[in-house]
Amino acid sequence: MRVFRAALAAGCVILASASVVSAKVSPEEAARLGRDLTPVGAERAGNADGTIPPWEGGLTQSPPCYRGEGSRYCDPFPDDRPLYTITKDNVAKYRDKLSAGQLAMLERYPSTYRLEVYQTRRTAAFPDFVYEATRRNALNATLEFEGESLKGAILGFPFPIPKSAQEVIWNHKLRYRGVGGARWNNQAAVTPSGAYTLVEITEDVKFPYASRTATPESIGNIIIYFLQIVRNPPRLAGQITLVHETMDQVREPRRAWQYSPGQRRIRRAPNVAYDNPSTASDGLRTNDQLDGYNGATDRYTWKLLGKKEMIIPYNSYKLHSDQYKYKDIILKGHINQALPRYELHRVWVVEGTLRPGTSHMFKRRVFYVDEDSWGIVLVDLYDNRDQLWRWQEMHTFQAYDKPFVAPPAMETAYDLQSGRYIAYSMNNESPETIERDFDESYFDPSNVMKRTFK
Repeated sequence: MRVFRAALAAGCVILASASVVSAKVSPEEAARLGRDLTPVGAERAGNADGTIPPWEGGLTQSPPCYRGEGSRYCDPFPDDRPLYTITKDNVAKYRDKLSAGQLAMLERYPSTYRLEVYQTRRTAAFPDFVYEATRRNALNATLEFEGESLKGAILGFPFPIPKSAQEVIWNHKLRYRGVGGARWNNQAAVTPSGAYTLVEITEDVKFPYASRTATPESIGNIIIYFLQIVRNPPRLAGQITLVHETMDQVREPRRAWQYSPGQRRIRRAPNVAYDNPSTASDGLRTNDQLDGYNGATDRYTWKLLGKKEMIIPYNSYKLHSDQYKYKDIILKGHINQALPRYELHRVWVVEGTLRPGTSHMFKRRVFYVDEDSWGIVLVDLYDNRDQLWRWQEMHTFQAYDKPFVAPPAMETAYDLQSGRYIAYSMNNESPETIERDFDESYFDPSNVMKRTFK
């Protein structure tokens, strides 16, 4: 009996140690937040040569051009001009600060693709209550079951002082974007000739994790409610995707439903995940590519490659402007590179490599994550031969009136082999994204159907 109890106790210890893959930081480490680190864990200081300035609180005041909630986010830096432009002719000078995807685009489109690099402005900022929650999370948050189960975190960034790649990815997935919102996510799958059909989509989202009154128990394991409805073109109009994204995906995988007007009923849709094609993407974007990366991390082995200085899309107010029509933005081969703004920032570099025995169209993915906002800004995507195949870019900007980093002005996913690409998350010709606190019942499948047939 004693032998049995000893073996059982030893087994429990082994199981417990194997299940915890990430541990909370010490009080001494957490005390760095707000001191030599920003309140969300970035390096407060600038770099040695001054090309990256110190973080001084971010952008939390609206410029005079902004007219308030629901109006277009205008450019708070209208007088900024590019410091330099990177082309194929001078790329060697900047090669160490560019991703494999950026280098490939410069090589493929030498006469039209360029990066206009501006003064670095560290605009990312969040409310004080997010900073306070982040510090609590640093002392309490853990990852279990190979990184799929997050414990002890709510509201703020769970791992402001990350020790592993999955902690960085969790920071991205749970970064503060308000309690919810309603937006137009228009997209264009562009052929090599530059032709496309605009797909108009509305999306409503609620972030229970981000509520100031939330507790890990009160959110019921749901971190995101997401409702997507295709509005145009007519042949696609009425398609609905509904997702309840779970925090602990070991305990309960993502719940998803889809509705097709031809079937006139909503069905469970377990295929709304991983590398299944996402809505109206013409095979150019997988479900888990939206927002840079979303969903479970269990099909990859993750490695934290460290931090480096990179030239990344940032403060993309010009690209977001309603002064430009989609015909001005979407061009043959790539978007109009006169519109994006690039800056030098520090990023975390994370690599995901496909686990043996699992499947995904991307064998390897390299993510570049902005240290100030924890948002993914660039992704290099490799095929099963480990050749660079596709590349993603997220053009972000600060919602200065909130404050938080807004959903991207645009996301792009380029197929470097076929010459096709998809541009999405655009609303230049639609109303501006608004913050909205939906009731959870709004995302109940039966209520979605009632509104559909009303």
